[in-house]
Amino acid sequence: MSHLTIIVAATKSNGIGQHGKLPWRLSKEMAYFARVTSTAPEGWKNAVIMGRKTWESIPTNFRPLPKRLNVVISHNKDYELAPSNLSAPVHLCSNLTSAVESTSQAGIHRRFIIGGASLISETLNPASSSPMSCIADRVLLTRILAPDFLQCDIYMPDFLGASEEGKAEWKQAAHDELVKWVGFDVPAGVQEEKGISYEFQMWLRQ
Repeated sequence: MSHLTIIVAATKSNGIGQHGKLPWRLSKEMAYFARVTSTAPEGWKNAVIMGRKTWESIPTNFRPLPKRLNVVISHNKDYELAPSNLSAPVHLCSNLTSAVESTSQAGIHRRFIIGGASLISETLNPASSSPMSCIADRVLLTRILAPDFLQCDIYMPDFLGASEEGKAEWKQAAHDELVKWVGFDVPAGVQEEKGISYEFQMWLRQ
């Protein structure tokens, strides 16, 4: 397996965005994202791989995301990243394969796919010619349970549907497995914040 991890918040109908931004603002969920993607053994760091639109959706004063190797994918080789703060390294790559290769350097602990929808789809449902290194084997899903956020206009694939063979391709890990993997305590069960209910989940490719 590739050890690529997708980390995403999605509604029950797999909505993940509206007009290029998150339809919700959940400080505790965002703190979870930051801690998960930043936590690494001493002397190591994690990589966050994202598409250009996801990079541009991050407020200028917060990018690059600190304490992580930021990798941005754009088909435009002349794209200007123009980071406003230089506290973290940033790589520009033309495709997912080169992005993954750029994170194979010594000192990288974990590699996270953080968006957008097309990049998530590519790692969930790769082409038959895709290298194994570009296939996600773990999804850290914050499932937004209510409200439905019907205004979403960006969706990720329904990766929990049955495969063509009719078999479930993904299995939900127990909560204590999630806690063990991330390395810190994660609240169990349904969480409530700003009138929104959600749950932290981890899914593993079988």
